[in-house]
Amino acid sequence: MKYVVLLLCFVTIPVTAAQRLVSIGGDVTEIIYALGSGDQLVGRDTTSQRPEASLKLPDIGYMRQLNSEGILALKPTLVLTNAQAQPSQVFQQIEKVGVKVVTVPATPQLSEIAVKVNTLAQALGKTAQAQPILQRLDQQLSALKQVPAGGSHKALYIMANHGMQSLIAGKETAADIALRSAGLTNVMGQVPHYQQMSQEGVIAAAPEVIIIDQHALQQMGGASQLWKLPGLALTPAGKARRVVVIDQMALLGFGIDTPQAILKLRQDVAESYARQP
Repeated sequence: MKYVVLLLCFVTIPVTAAQRLVSIGGDVTEIIYALGSGDQLVGRDTTSQRPEASLKLPDIGYMRQLNSEGILALKPTLVLTNAQAQPSQVFQQIEKVGVKVVTVPATPQLSEIAVKVNTLAQALGKTAQAQPILQRLDQQLSALKQVPAGGSHKALYIMANHGMQSLIAGKETAADIALRSAGLTNVMGQVPHYQQMSQEGVIAAAPEVIIIDQHALQQMGGASQLWKLPGLALTPAGKARRVVVIDQMALLGFGIDTPQAILKLRQDVAESYARQP
């Protein structure tokens, strides 16, 4: 009888095969690692650059130009994706062969970050691991609701692209939401989307501080080259040489690093005014 009981104990132990995950979207990949499931990833898209460990994974391509063959070649059991991923037919083809697809929201809203965490945690069976992440998010979002001292500074967000071919962020953009969440006024908030810089428009907008990504500034050749962009040197920001350099991926990704990146932006802008009254 003793041997029969032991045998039954062994038989009833569940055997669960490890998931093979493919992640699409930098926000999705960061959350997967934060939940402790990074070791199950077998592939990621080009926008997934953080954490550094993700760069060792096979790259399935840009999230808006996907193909099902590249994804299925990795033999995933679960595909986790940002809703911006395209084309939609790719995911229909993946599901037809029996691979589950879980999608998280793509709207650049701070309130959606917790939704992303909860959705991925449920898909991965990591709801307990999600709790400290959600608590930290709640604390950071509460801090962002506090009105910053010194009023709302006028900011211009530059999406630098190949040197002088630069864009400025208008309304209905992730940059606009990030600026406003930091307590700043987007001087281009009256124009839609991202627009080409024009000397007349930049001068008329009269930004007091320039916001730009660290890698974009490096590719441009540094801050000395920044002020050569159309009209920028003639603005209050240009005359004061007031620029705040940010991590664009953290600030605009609307993943778990975004609230802290917005808080840092608020602090860095305040410090730039303290240095240059």
